[in-house]
Amino acid sequence: MPYTPHIEQHFTGSLVVRDTVIGMSDGLTVPFALAAGLTGAVDSTALVVTAGLAEIVAGSIAMGLGGYLAGKSDVEHYATERQREQLEIEQKPEVEATEVAELLQYYGLTPEQSAPVVEALRKRPEAWRDFMLRFELGLEKPDPRRALTSGVVIAAAYVVGGLVPLCPYMLFSSAQGALPWSIAVTGTALGVFGWIRGRLTGVWPVRSALQTILIGGLAAAAAFLIARAIS
Repeated sequence: MPYTPHIEQHFTGSLVVRDTVIGMSDGLTVPFALAAGLTGAVDSTALVVTAGLAEIVAGSIAMGLGGYLAGKSDVEHYATERQREQLEIEQKPEVEATEVAELLQYYGLTPEQSAPVVEALRKRPEAWRDFMLRFELGLEKPDPRRALTSGVVIAAAYVVGGLVPLCPYMLFSSAQGALPWSIAVTGTALGVFGWIRGRLTGVWPVRSALQTILIGGLAAAAAFLIARAIS
């Protein structure tokens, strides 16, 4: 009989999607809320565009740096725990061997079944250390280049998202006239973004789209009403 290879379909871009979601969701929401709030106070497209662009620059830098530092922290944390686990294996091998056996038994192996696995790991200290990092501490080895990639993706997504609500203000002479178009364009972008996020992450797309629109709409409405009340 001909052999048909079994191909498993798994989504492997979860980290990039996570960073894109972080940057895009804030990029769509914060400048949108800012533009709506300023429109509620003054009818000046120049002011809205200037303030919006300034916020996008500052926000993208802050978000990108946050993503970069978070990635660096993951690398440093893994290195620290790796060194600590190595010392424990060297200084307290019997205790660590007992922990391996307990972990294996937690996953359903009997003491008799886990014993040869423990002995095999004891002969391979590096594999033993990595096993403990993964299954005892739940740590995956991070890509050292991931920090820079994360920062760039978050910052770029923030810029792209932030420009969407500002586009109508760049085309209209009246901020009041641009606001309905900004709401329509941003609402559509939020819906599409939420739908795509749901499809990629396995969440019901309609629910994800509605949640994204609701969050962005509430933020913009609150900013608009507060600015209108103060002015």
